[in-house]
Amino acid sequence: MRLYLDSADTDQWNRLLPSGIFYGVTTNPLLAARAGLDYGQINWSELARRVCDLGGSELHGQIVGDEIAALRFAENIYDIGAKLQLETVVKIPLTRQGIYLAPKIRAMGGKILMTACYSAHQMIIAQAIGADYIAPYVGRMAEAGRDIDTQLRQIKSMSAMGKCRPLLASLRSVTQMIDLIDMGHDCFTISPAIADALMEEPLTLTAAQEFEAAAKTGV
Repeated sequence: MRLYLDSADTDQWNRLLPSGIFYGVTTNPLLAARAGLDYGQINWSELARRVCDLGGSELHGQIVGDEIAALRFAENIYDIGAKLQLETVVKIPLTRQGIYLAPKIRAMGGKILMTACYSAHQMIIAQAIGADYIAPYVGRMAEAGRDIDTQLRQIKSMSAMGKCRPLLASLRSVTQMIDLIDMGHDCFTISPAIADALMEEPLTLTAAQEFEAAAKTGV
């Protein structure tokens, strides 16, 4: 099982990464905006060092802009990762422009993730490109009326045909996550809210409190 924290809020990183359950961090321009960051002004060296200091193994950053800007971003984030011995992954939207850019970024030698996947057929592209990851947007797929059970089973089946690993994103609940694990998926990026929900079980807390009370009273 591999979990990533889906957030650009470093306060959430500080709070949750020390739990040891996260392999790394995923970010994108929307998450940056929610964290009050200007995506174009992000200091990726600083963020990457924070991930390292907190015990993460990967940092995912997304390209924006035209081809020149995208290639410059990829070169920069790969260079940062190499200096810190941190795996940096470039996220590329599954648009026609992104598909054509992917081989050029892949040729730099780092890992790539094809993002904003809404259909199983996009896994064919990701496998053909030689992508390391594909990110199906589970919650958004469901909200768009897609048959996510069929689509995600097909994506899982196709993952056995190459090295591209589905990294499921846009999850809405722990229950949804469990259903996907039952389907065979084992790689997820989750919000801080879902991370908190994973760590909470009222009956476990009650049992732990009873243990503490017994230890203090000698009962």
